[in-house]
Amino acid sequence: MYPRIRDLREDNDMKQRELATYLNCSQQVYSNYELGQRDIPTDVLIKLSSLYKVSVDYILGITNDPKRY
Repeated sequence: MYPRIRDLREDNDMKQRELATYLNCSQQVYSNYELGQRDIPTDVLIKLSSLYKVSVDYILGITNDPKRY
């Protein structure tokens, strides 16, 4: 459901555990975000958007343009 967060993580050579620490959650919770088994909370979307310097719309797949507005 959220393949872009996996792609972004891998493009930045990060591990799920590193992201989980950054987001203050467990590795399993983060894994569930990537697999679409758990909805990503708004605050987590904002943190990911800030970390990767892309728009939330890009993460959600609404647009293919990663630029922030």
